[in-house]
Amino acid sequence: MKTYFTNAQIILKDQVLESASLLIEDGIITAINPDIPTNVEEINLQGQYLMPGMIDAHCDAIEKEIEPRANTFFPMDFAIAQIDRKNAIAGITTPFHSISFAHEELGVRNNEMAAEIVRKIHQYQPFALVDNRVHCRYEITDTTSLPILLDLLGEDSVHLFSLMDHTPGQGQFKDLQAYRDYLRNTYKKTESETDVMVAKKLENAQGAQERIKTLVTKAHLHNVAIASHDDDTQERIETMTNLGITISEFPINLETAQKAIEMGLNTIFGAPNILRGKSQSGSMKAITAITHNVASCLCSDYSPATLLTAAFRLPTLAHLTLPEAISLVTANPAKALLLGDRGNITVGKRADLIVVQIVNNLPQVTQTWVNGINIYGCFYEN
Repeated sequence: MKTYFTNAQIILKDQVLESASLLIEDGIITAINPDIPTNVEEINLQGQYLMPGMIDAHCDAIEKEIEPRANTFFPMDFAIAQIDRKNAIAGITTPFHSISFAHEELGVRNNEMAAEIVRKIHQYQPFALVDNRVHCRYEITDTTSLPILLDLLGEDSVHLFSLMDHTPGQGQFKDLQAYRDYLRNTYKKTESETDVMVAKKLENAQGAQERIKTLVTKAHLHNVAIASHDDDTQERIETMTNLGITISEFPINLETAQKAIEMGLNTIFGAPNILRGKSQSGSMKAITAITHNVASCLCSDYSPATLLTAAFRLPTLAHLTLPEAISLVTANPAKALLLGDRGNITVGKRADLIVVQIVNNLPQVTQTWVNGINIYGCFYEN
């Protein structure tokens, strides 16, 4: 099959081509501004943007699809089908669903249910619209989940790991009270239950380094990238880099983010932070990281719809060019996640593409193409 897009604003890595055309064939980009081909399906985009499909390194919205309210669960096949469609509509052609393995946190984050979600995502993929991938988040103070994660790795079911450390006193929970508040507000724990969980969290921090080394070694054998999470000091960045970590998710202050870039790590910040203008946990603003050139990628974190809007706002908020802003959600995450076949509009790359129209000052996806197949389309009046 050949598809010929015409009259498009094509967003390349370094420029926007006006009134341009693109040819795709058998799921691959074969020409930019070619001579007019024959025997093709022509699609006139009428001046809309044509850009790479977005790559979302971290989004745990799937958890809310499965458990929309505490202890209220939908069937997994239903929930996975819904998040798959939401990503297609949002223009995310390669989502990495963030699945947390933190057994003490109950709900979808207990180990057995988390492992079931990972396997269900893979079972659903033959019916999926987008290229669903799995990002396993390992709470390093949990002593029970490492064998499960190694089993999933052996099944080739994991595409990214991140190392979470929510021990009170560092990272996201800068003091003990912040962690206690989290347990009470999120999991409705009583004071005595909170005391037990805090004590166990602190106790289980012992031995975490050896568990990390085991996981990192095995992941590297499978060519799976590893990220650290909520890095809060330059020393932590050095430690994680020496362990073989290549990504820093949500570094919580500028100095730490600067150290991550200096050490050659890719950094990831949340698109919701851009739209809201602040971090939900009181950490550094994502826009600060971008204006200081220490943000490699944006992710949707917990809201797929925010990724495109955040990228299109950055030229105004941070004085980036549009190609530079779009690279934060396409080419840069592709590089960080070892996806050499996608992420920019280049001859030979996968035809993962989205068409974007500005509607009421908001970018809206009007078409989504995955591997050369049109999997979503809608129409807005000009």
